Amino acid sequence: MAEKTETHEFKTEVKQLLNLIVNSLYSNKEIFLRELISNASDAIDKLRFKAQTEEGLQEDDTEFEIKIERDAIKNTLTVEDNGIGMTYDEVLDNIGTIAKSGTNGFLQAMEQLNKDDTITPELIGQFGVGFYSSFIVAEKVTLLTKAAGQEKAVRWESHGDGEFTITEAQKETRGTVISLELKKKQEGDQDFTDEWTIRQIVKQHSDFVAYPIVMEVEKDEPIPEAEQLKDKDGKPIGETTRKVIKEETLNSMKAIWSRNKKDVSDQDYEEFYRHIGHDWNPPLEKLHLKLEGTTEYTALLYIPSQAPFDLFNPESKHGVQLYCKRVFIMDDCQELMPEYFRFVKGVVDAPDLNLNVSREILQQDLLVRNIRRNLVKKLFDLLNGLEQEPYEKFWQEFGAVLKVGVHTDIENKNKIADLLRYKTTKSDGQWKSLQQYVKDMPPDQKEIYYITGENLSALINSPLLEQLKSKDFEVLLMTDPIDEWVTQALTEFDGKKLKSAEKGDLDLDKVDEDKKGKYETLFKHIRVKLEDTIKEVRPSTRLTDSVACLSGNNYDMSGYMEKILKSAGQATPENKRVLELNMTHPVMDKINGMFEADKKDPKLDDYIHLLLDLAVIGEGGKLDDPAKFSKLVGDLMAGI
Repeated sequence: MAEKTETHEFKTEVKQLLNLIVNSLYSNKEIFLRELISNASDAIDKLRFKAQTEEGLQEDDTEFEIKIERDAIKNTLTVEDNGIGMTYDEVLDNIGTIAKSGTNGFLQAMEQLNKDDTITPELIGQFGVGFYSSFIVAEKVTLLTKAAGQEKAVRWESHGDGEFTITEAQKETRGTVISLELKKKQEGDQDFTDEWTIRQIVKQHSDFVAYPIVMEVEKDEPIPEAEQLKDKDGKPIGETTRKVIKEETLNSMKAIWSRNKKDVSDQDYEEFYRHIGHDWNPPLEKLHLKLEGTTEYTALLYIPSQAPFDLFNPESKHGVQLYCKRVFIMDDCQELMPEYFRFVKGVVDAPDLNLNVSREILQQDLLVRNIRRNLVKKLFDLLNGLEQEPYEKFWQEFGAVLKVGVHTDIENKNKIADLLRYKTTKSDGQWKSLQQYVKDMPPDQKEIYYITGENLSALINSPLLEQLKSKDFEVLLMTDPIDEWVTQALTEFDGKKLKSAEKGDLDLDKVDEDKKGKYETLFKHIRVKLEDTIKEVRPSTRLTDSVACLSGNNYDMSGYMEKILKSAGQATPENKRVLELNMTHPVMDKINGMFEADKKDPKLDDYIHLLLDLAVIGEGGKLDDPAKFSKLVGDLMAGI
């Protein structure tokens, strides 16, 4: 009896679409092997699932495996599985859908992809894109498959250039064999018949597939002593080893994230972390969870104990890898982890994630956002649950990165604020949370005070804090550049407003109006003399011991922010500061006396500039003319 054979011709538009698949949808040619292995793994999964309700479906073949065969002479590559296989109609429905359905559905899917960046995984299977990626590297693709429990097999063949044929065939066992007649290798191309090339691809993309991926490899094996040639003294003559061909498993199959937590040892967790994190230090903490329901995924995430050297490099990658049914899809998965958690390493395995047709770019859809939201919530819970010592270790390594979220993640800003830690004027060099700061506030303190700068010692001794210290008010010492952006986004905490010790009126004490009137004319004179540098001179609400300091109005740029922008080579708007003078300091009476005696006294100008220099030094700034300052101080000390 003649076997049933059908030939299907691709429509012109479909040829164009196939050309798109081959040349545009995959940025890396080796991805085709990942796709074929993924399909093989799915076929075995389906058989195992169906066998739960259909007795005898697995027959005697219960040792599941995915087999790769390569032939460098014939330039062929074959991927075989003993999964569920396909019937004649299923081949037409699943493999031949592009040809069968014409262009409408696929064009609509591509149009939707371009429109809103979403396409469901069902479309991937429906249009057979993963399978058709074989034509990236193959001149001809032949598929031989036999469905479990069926007598007849099916052969599908195509050169991908115009038509394909589908024929009833013979095959002894169930499963699918996909044979690729590879294109002639061009200069610079990977050799997909090379053992180490195949090893590398499987290791990178399919290492955690649950079934053995096996391949025959050539190995050196000792020749049994009984078969060795020996001299009269019994010593071996010639070779003692010989080349043998043996089947070897290429993947580790250690998808520990899919196992129950109680079945995974601490050593297993650490070994897996070293594998994906390329870090020989043990992780600080781990998060292993499995969620079932509307949003289904498994995740195994790690917080490193030490920051990588490139943590602040803009080119550094996120540490989360995406898997789909234990098949590697992509690393650097930014869609699943916000920027401020970019130091987190691990895997997320989600069988129903929406991917684009290349399975390389994760799409922003509701499911992805749900997974991301859940992971972020779990990470917050994990960090909040850490004991003080490990948390402080985490904070020293990654605190600066976590702070980014205050400015970038409005939804979780308050949760991140709970995790912030700062050294303060009262913490004796220890880290303190904002919650503890508020708890320790005296009853008459209404605001949370902070000061920014690059040097902790300079900040804690800053003249700007003198009045606050005299009131026994604690001040947060912020020394990270990112803190300037934190304070812009986090304007209050626990109902208490954050107030810069450098900007605006602190309103701690009422200004002595009599003294203010006494110095009013002098202050105007000083302002005129320093108009190129400062915008205002006023009585200080901050100083108790020092004579002068520089401050700003509420919405002015801080001195540290200006320094940050300038060091980054960015142009900054003119940012004149306010010169605050301590009216209770004895030197002010002396300067005022000189002013009243002779407004044109050259020494008066020197004293005025000296006041400004003292204010600049007090905040750790650099003087425009340090030599002149040194001379003035020397003359003053000598009583000249």
